[in-house]
Amino acid sequence: LTVLNAGRRYLKAEDLSGKVFVTSGLGGMSGAQAKAAVIAGCVGVIAEVDEAALLKRHKQGWLMEISNNLDHCIARLRDARRNKIALSLGYHGNVVDLWERLVYELDMTGELLVDLGSDQTSCHNPFSGGYYPVQLGFEEAKQLLSTDPGKFRTLVQESLKRHVAAINRLADKGMFFWDYGNAFLLEAQRAGADVEKRGANKTEFRYPSYVQHIMG
Repeated sequence: LTVLNAGRRYLKAEDLSGKVFVTSGLGGMSGAQAKAAVIAGCVGVIAEVDEAALLKRHKQGWLMEISNNLDHCIARLRDARRNKIALSLGYHGNVVDLWERLVYELDMTGELLVDLGSDQTSCHNPFSGGYYPVQLGFEEAKQLLSTDPGKFRTLVQESLKRHVAAINRLADKGMFFWDYGNAFLLEAQRAGADVEKRGANKTEFRYPSYVQHIMG
């Protein structure tokens, strides 16, 4: 319902075939995102750093394909988008790499490959394993979290700034991003990312909340 309503509100589209939804998280509640994309008829690309979560969703049939290669992900996205095929593709990697690759494609080709975007990392708990920084692999990041939590925190905040910078570039070109109630925008703001709404008070964000703006 969230994906469908986001399409209706922001894309003015009842039919989401050929539209692309990019997000992250295939764990608990976020595991439904792959299923939702296919039900809505769009192309869903969902990044997840934990391979176990990807394999679980794939085994359940909620996730159609898995890839750890961004070249392959972009090729599949383009093909499904062009042919209006409903697809849920799990990217085994960090969502920041995925967002930055989409910016690269925009810069190189002028093509905006994503229509809708969100995030379901556990950003309510970003410094204890809810969000993994793009600078490190999954296992390396887990080790740093246990040996040097201060350094881990710094890397998470740097990663959040990169995360938002990529989203902002794509949103400026017409992608519609929303907050999924996971404290992503709040933690990004605390990290110093550019998420504040222009001309508004500091408690307002430039991107909407799915509760108030989409489901409400």
